[in-house]
Amino acid sequence: MSSDLPAPLELVLEEYARHLGLERGRSQHTVKAYVADAKSLLQHWLSTSPEAHLGELDIQVLRSWLAGQSAAGIARTTLARRTSSVRNFTAWLLRTRRIATDPGARLGAAKAHRTLPPVLRQSQAADVMDAAESGAQQNDPIALRDRLIVELLYATGIRVGELCGLDLGSVDRERWLLRVIGKGDKERSVPYGKPAADAVDLWLHVGRPAVATDSSGQALLLGKRGKRLDQRQARSVVHEVLSAVPGAPNLSPHGLRHTAATHLLEGGADLRVVQELLGHASLATTQLYTHVSVARLRAVHDQAHPRA
Repeated sequence: MSSDLPAPLELVLEEYARHLGLERGRSQHTVKAYVADAKSLLQHWLSTSPEAHLGELDIQVLRSWLAGQSAAGIARTTLARRTSSVRNFTAWLLRTRRIATDPGARLGAAKAHRTLPPVLRQSQAADVMDAAESGAQQNDPIALRDRLIVELLYATGIRVGELCGLDLGSVDRERWLLRVIGKGDKERSVPYGKPAADAVDLWLHVGRPAVATDSSGQALLLGKRGKRLDQRQARSVVHEVLSAVPGAPNLSPHGLRHTAATHLLEGGADLRVVQELLGHASLATTQLYTHVSVARLRAVHDQAHPRA
């Protein structure tokens, strides 16, 4: 932690971070974001009331902080997340008896715009997978790995963090299943198809042995130096592979997750099955993809129907 807050407040944030990580099972990324939001709130408060005591935190402070965020041009989606974040923080302050009442309970939830995520068309997705397979035809270890990255992301719809966390034991090669550890350390099984199965086999037989070192451990996917692949490297691979397909949007790994969900629903998959595959806690999150499909239907109808 940096030292630009009084030491007692720094200690509070450190305890809050431990609570999020150890008791709530939040990911390292989520813990970092939640603590940063709490710290931003406290910094804003102390900038206007340097002698303020934590027990005096009230709804006016929260609203003032959010107003400042909005005035700075923060997107509504981000504001909604930060509103939820500080409500979580003040609820924890109440439970740990650092404040007598919870001001966050009176804070209205900001409405986030539900924007349609960009996705690949099915023909574009096929071209992307073909490009990755073509690049791996010489059995270059890194090209084999890159093919596996895009195949698994598209075949399963898993998150990039889940992908990078896969171990050798996470892959059931007989049943074509991945054992995935998702948010909150929840485990789920996700199936994949033959193209991904072929990519798994080539990577394990040819690619991985060529780059594995003593430091590789049980990691399924490895970087060039033999260590576990990190999320930044996976994102770079996805951007590079998609750039080889003319007309394909420049998606992130999450864009391939969106694409997988959309194509499943377009193919007739049940919404609750897709929810289970993606590891969504709420069906409402999965329902966003139905809007994508409806939007595509509308676009095709408007373009093709003589009386549209």
